[in-house]
Parts: sequence; structure tokens; C-alpha cells
Amino acid sequence: MPPLSIFIIAQNEADRIGRTIEAARGLSDDIVLVDSGSTDGTQALAEALGARVIFNAWPGYGQQKRFAEEQCRHDWLLNLDADEVVPPDLAAEISALFAAGTPPKDAYKVRIAEIFPGEGAPHRFAYALAPVRLYRKSKGRYSASPVHDRVDLLPDARIGRLRGTVHHFSVRSLGEQMDKLNAYSDAQADDLDARGGTLSVFRLVAEFPANFLKAYIGRSHALRGIYGFMTAMNYAFYRYLRVAKHWERRLQRRASAEAPLLPANRDGRND
Repeated sequence: MPPLSIFIIAQNEADRIGRTIEAARGLSDDIVLVDSGSTDGTQALAEALGARVIFNAWPGYGQQKRFAEEQCRHDWLLNLDADEVVPPDLAAEISALFAAGTPPKDAYKVRIAEIFPGEGAPHRFAYALAPVRLYRKSKGRYSASPVHDRVDLLPDARIGRLRGTVHHFSVRSLGEQMDKLNAYSDAQADDLDARGGTLSVFRLVAEFPANFLKAYIGRSHALRGIYGFMTAMNYAFYRYLRVAKHWERRLQRRASAEAPLLPANRDGRND
């Protein structure tokens, strides 16, 4: 078995975590699941499938993945989300990479393709990203950002790319997707405030239509039927919502700063 640790962060993923762990079990003798407080039995299911389950209260995306990295026994790491599955061809490719010894690169980008409800495999025109997911811990670590999910590599790290594709079953339902995106827009607004960033007021008008076109046309959702249209609408509203929340907070701070102080009564209280 490859000298490889696999780590997953999760909360309330009992309906999906079994498929994720089972598909990856042949790749590692060290599968780590960091749980942030599941109440649906995720922990027991993961342990039954051989994972080491560790609790860590939710600190943000990057911080949780950095915590998970620290729990891993091997230098080589593979990160999976709880709704992602390694298909057999990708598992074979990763095994072959280690068969001859240490892989020739320090990090590998892996294509991750979304799968809509009702689809068993990525659509021909499925939107996909290719982030670094297989890497040496001594050459890179997840960013500590609460919202940005990426591996920051050392300047001398050698980067390759795998041919296989991770299957990403990201959508349980449109409602659940919107709940998740709403929470993520809060986290993005928090992060923007913490960094002192400012978004143009013009984006309140432009964000929804621009991002609908980005998803529907740019990401080929138009070729994926009615579910593609509905998902593009959710994405556009989420992108608008993060801007709207940012501006709502700015207006609230401005109103608070400009509010006149009320005169104090003789007993020292303000009316």
C-alpha cells in the first residue's frame, strides 16, 4: 500500500462519507476524518470503515485542513472532501505512481468534476477544477484562510498532473446547496472585513447577471438541462449575496458611526 495518508473534513455526512472512504481504502493505511460535530452518526460510520476520527471545532476551511494535515502519519497526503469519490481508474493511477518508489513530483493537480443529482458519472461538459490534492506535506500545506481552499507550495516544489478525475457529488438538493452557499457567503463577508477589503457598489447590480452567465455559459451548465439552469441561478445568487452582505455591513457601520449621542439624564442614563 502506498505510504500515503488520506484526510477528510466532515460534518453530518453520514449519507455520503461511506462511499468516499470505501473508494479510497485500497490507497492508504491511514485515513483520517476530522469531524467538527456531526450529529447523524458520521463518526461511527467512518470508524467502522477503518478511519481514524478526530474531533476539532470548526475554525474555517483552511484552518480545519491544516489541523487535519497535522494528524496524518505519512509525508504524502491526499485530500478528499466528504462528497468526493476516487474512481477505480484514478486509484490505479495513484497506486502506480508509488509502485516504483517515491513519485517524481512533489505535488499533483487532480481534476475534480461536479456530478448533479441523477448522474452516475461526470457529464461530458461537467465543470471541473484541477487543484493540488496529492502532495508532500514537507513541500506544501493548506492555506490558513477561513474561506480559500488551496495548497500553498514551497517555491521549489515540482508540480505534476494526474490523468484521472475525482467524482464530486456536491449537490444533495438545490435547497441544501443554497443553505451551504448562504453560510459560505457569510464566511466570505467575514474574511473580507478582516482583511479590510472593499467591493464596488456597482457589483450589487452586476454580480448576479455576470455570474449567471459565467455558470450557465462559461461553465456549460446550459448543456446540462434544467438542473444546469437551476444550479446556475443558485451560483449567481450566492455571488450576489456575498456582495450584498458586505455592503449591508458597511451601511450598518456607517449608520452606527454617524448616530448622534443622546443627552444624558441627571441620573447618568441616556434617553
